[in-house]
Amino acid sequence: MTEKINYYLDITGDVCPMTFVRAKLQVERMAHGEILELRLKGKEPLGNVPRSVAELGHEILGLHAEDGEDAEGVHRLIIRKK
Repeated sequence: MTEKINYYLDITGDVCPMTFVRAKLQVERMAHGEILELRLKGKEPLGNVPRSVAELGHEILGLHAEDGEDAEGVHRLIIRKK
């Protein structure tokens, strides 16, 4: 990805529903077009957070596992606020 990340948020220590709450609060503080890189972990956050953010109308630019992580390990979710 060549676009500039404006904000970083690590929610790997949180559990649902706080994972989405923290992500949503961060996105609400951002300006339109800004990009957030979100670190998340676990089956529920990996399913719920990207879906919920997209349902709010924001763009998911990517969702990638960190090096050596399994399907439920730490991932990086890239979001552009619309």
